[in-house]
Amino acid sequence: MTSYFLKRVFYMALTLFGASILIFFLYALTPGDFVDTSPKLTAERKLELKAMYGLDKPVVERYFIWMKNALQGDFGYSLQYQQPVMSLLNDYIWNSFLLAITSTFFTWLIAISIGVLSAARQHSWFDALVTIGVFAAMSLPVFFVGLLFIKLFAVDAKLFPAGGMMTIGSKETGLAYAWDVVQHMFLPVMVLTLLSVGTLTRYFRTNMLEVIQQDFVRTARAKGLKEKVVLHKHALRNALLPAITLLGFELPALFGGAIITEKIFNWPGVGQLYMQAFSVRDYPLLMGFTMFLAILTVIGNLSADLLYRVADPRVRLK
Repeated sequence: MTSYFLKRVFYMALTLFGASILIFFLYALTPGDFVDTSPKLTAERKLELKAMYGLDKPVVERYFIWMKNALQGDFGYSLQYQQPVMSLLNDYIWNSFLLAITSTFFTWLIAISIGVLSAARQHSWFDALVTIGVFAAMSLPVFFVGLLFIKLFAVDAKLFPAGGMMTIGSKETGLAYAWDVVQHMFLPVMVLTLLSVGTLTRYFRTNMLEVIQQDFVRTARAKGLKEKVVLHKHALRNALLPAITLLGFELPALFGGAIITEKIFNWPGVGQLYMQAFSVRDYPLLMGFTMFLAILTVIGNLSADLLYRVADPRVRLK
């Protein structure tokens, strides 16, 4: 187990090294940057700024400087915000993390519950409704669902705030502050959950259908066990095993998927920061966020493999 872990850490380092090369050169070789695209700067001022930020150096030299600083936890300086990239990410990443964790919890809770019931009642009217709902959820674009929810729940029904993370001018603290944040995050969490639950429900339904047709499930039924015990104790546990791998990729996918949602609801998360940086070509910030997603992906992949070994002792990691 220890040798496997060390080997995986070595491969993770190689993967991140390859990702860093790809990320840096893709952004660096894209025509135009923050200085070039600014219409307010004179040609002389642009040359001064390029020299100041090291943008006049050869691309390969800039990569090694960026990589050396990144290994020390320094991903550069945001040209738009005039702050260190790590400081900016630290200010915004936790707001996105709050949305991602909450929507992941509800997505998995709903998908597992509906997937198990749909598989247990295959070809019933409930199964048909679930299938229609799943395809509808998978086909709706995020901006349409977001704007629809704002219209229905914020403008017409006035149940929840239309955007932001807190009421403007609010000085609440403690539980009152937490309740204010919960009200503001209700609509973006609903949108993220709705858009993710369709694919996951279909995944769990398919896994359950495969498992409940296996011999050990038929044996459990033949022994006279109740159907609830057969489904939840024997079938569901085995159907969830492949989903552990999927869980490892959920967080980076949610951070990426929340970009448009945060923009629609004006949620002060890293997704909105990314969109603003993209519009002005703030490449140091874009590279830092993309590397953050790459790091999350490899860590999630490793965690999934280790959890799979814990959940199923038959798995041997070498």
